[in-house]
Amino acid sequence: MPKNDEAALSELDERWHLIFTRLAGGSEVPPGMRLRAEGFMEALVALGVATEEGLQATMAQRYEEIFSEPLGSDWRELFPFPQVPGFGPRAPVYPSTSD
Repeated sequence: MPKNDEAALSELDERWHLIFTRLAGGSEVPPGMRLRAEGFMEALVALGVATEEGLQATMAQRYEEIFSEPLGSDWRELFPFPQVPGFGPRAPVYPSTSD
């Protein structure tokens, strides 16, 4: 694989790492951050640097490493390529009334 292709895949992996680390830590991920990663994924496939299946498998592996659990079995149906699954910890819900 040419150096530029390796650098591009490494950059995408860094983006996934940042997105998933922020989500795992309870922080928000700006929409632009996810959209840029998704556009990058599409570009890599269009240029023949990677395949959809390969990128999804690598992204799922990165998710599992950071969250210490795999994505559900149906995540590809919920987040079709090139979407980055964005599950963060659920926010606590407190009642706003006394009843």
